[in-house]
Amino acid sequence: MVVLGVLELALDVVALVLLVRTPRERVTMPKWAWALLIIFINLIGSILFLAIGRRPAAAVDPLTTGAQTGDAAARPSSASVADALYGSAPGTGGAEPGSTTSNGDDGNAP
Repeated sequence: MVVLGVLELALDVVALVLLVRTPRERVTMPKWAWALLIIFINLIGSILFLAIGRRPAAAVDPLTTGAQTGDAAARPSSASVADALYGSAPGTGGAEPGSTTSNGDDGNAP
């Protein structure tokens, strides 16, 4: 029985910590109401808060945020994204032939 009491107390603490750390906009009821439910209706209040008390955070796609604001300059071009991921294409401002990279490799495989 002591183990169940400790688990119930731990669940209450987790629910209260999440309640405090969750922004007001993401909580389905006022925070004071959830706090009362968690404290006075121990097991059921904690489970209810963890199950239905929080709304999911809104996902933000960093590649489309510029399109939503209408600022095309805020979005990276597909060429700059490709260059950042794979390096610049040969002959388009990349390393000169025969020069070495920062790790001393000349880019030619043995």
